[in-house]
Amino acid sequence: MTAWDSAAATDTGLLRDQNEDRYWVDAERGVFLVVDGVGGQAAGEMAAETAVDAIRETIFDAGPVKERVRRAITHANNRIFELARQKDKRRGMACVLTLAVMDGREVTIGHVGDSRLYLIWNGSIKKLTSDHSPVGEDEESGELTEVEAMLDPRRHEVFRDVGSRWRSAGEEEFIEIRQCRMRADAAMLLCSDGLTDQLTAAQVREIVEGYTGDAARVAAELVRAANAAGGRDNITALLVAGPEFGARGGHTTRPRLVTTRLRRGARRFTGRVALVAYGLLLGMLVWAVMRIRG
Repeated sequence: MTAWDSAAATDTGLLRDQNEDRYWVDAERGVFLVVDGVGGQAAGEMAAETAVDAIRETIFDAGPVKERVRRAITHANNRIFELARQKDKRRGMACVLTLAVMDGREVTIGHVGDSRLYLIWNGSIKKLTSDHSPVGEDEESGELTEVEAMLDPRRHEVFRDVGSRWRSAGEEEFIEIRQCRMRADAAMLLCSDGLTDQLTAAQVREIVEGYTGDAARVAAELVRAANAAGGRDNITALLVAGPEFGARGGHTTRPRLVTTRLRRGARRFTGRVALVAYGLLLGMLVWAVMRIRG
């Protein structure tokens, strides 16, 4: 993991009084986590902190990565649930989260709620997690456009969370698990919905593709852009860039386009030269014929 550049930035936003987002980065061991206390509800900040602590304690236990991810998130869920039962003011506290664990080039993603993980590669951006929310489902099914979903008043409603009730690790309809391969010329972005409620995927991709070897700068720029667009919620962005991503060689699309343009220009120039040459040759032939006839 030492060749991967990673950093995170977080901000309260322009309208909230406190930041209920949390993140954790263990780049050496390849673990990346973004947590969002749900909707400013009871003790959302405590729920997010508890999730980070619980996952940090258990994610390195023995076993296959997929099972460790399930156990760690379930452990976080049940600890939050137990804390909520101890005091009335904590009733209903919960969070949503996205956890990525890298094992070589393979990434295992554990996800609950409407935080997100994007893959950015070769000039494109792809969301690898599903939004566990009514609006998110409508967007993914095509019933809402991305912009319509961003503006929908039900945007912050979720039907999966971490902590609102007791869970078991093998329970269906709880933790979404995905596994994929990470290319050296790709990047992944974990973020809270405070970022994606303000910026479209295309805007996020454009900023991430400005990476020139400093993940911290890109993460901070994403947060600044979300605030400039309204900053209606807490904002967290965590970028993990491959050793060949961006200016280090990750995007070959743009140079190819430049090369194509040069080649087209060269063809146009060559065509014009050929046309002039043909014209001169034709003129010489006409002149020669006229002299013979004369």
